[in-house]
Amino acid sequence: MFTGIVEELGEVVGITPTAQDSATVAVRGPLVTSDARHGDSIAVNGVCLTVVEVDGGVFTADVMGETLRRTALGTLRAGDAVNLERAAALNSRLGGHLVQGHVDGVGEVISREPADRWETVRFRLPAALSKYVVEKGSITVDGVSLTVAEVGADWFSVGLIPTTLSLTTLGARTVGDPVNLETDVLAKYVERLLAAKEVTA
Repeated sequence: MFTGIVEELGEVVGITPTAQDSATVAVRGPLVTSDARHGDSIAVNGVCLTVVEVDGGVFTADVMGETLRRTALGTLRAGDAVNLERAAALNSRLGGHLVQGHVDGVGEVISREPADRWETVRFRLPAALSKYVVEKGSITVDGVSLTVAEVGADWFSVGLIPTTLSLTTLGARTVGDPVNLETDVLAKYVERLLAAKEVTA
């Protein structure tokens, strides 16, 4: 479980294809590897990956073919910056919201509107996910916990403050770039419970 509060900007060192369309990814992140061990979870652009090895500030993780196809990790190249977050500790503050690291779909940047100290950024999202997105609700974009400003049938917008613009990859995303989206898990649980109630009624 994560909070969507990015701890550092890491860098993809390399991606090595393996059998059956899977790959091993190596990521440099001195902070998140400072106490990382084999088997720990680190979110990379919002995707929960399991640490295989740590060596000199670089960790490696295996990525299944399904993950490469269903998230934007499949578009990463060596040298790309990535948002990194270690799994939340039970005694830590919940600064963002509950994030699983399980991507629901891939969105796309469709516009950016700079203001004096922030930017309004609009993202396209798969229409099937729009029912889970509400104004003033939470959404995770490339692992960053954000508050939804507006929402449409297949889009939503957020306001990015200077800290988010400078300390995450969202400051450099351009129109057309793909992003990983995870909707609020609470909305999905409520939907499931209501559906079960209708069946038994």
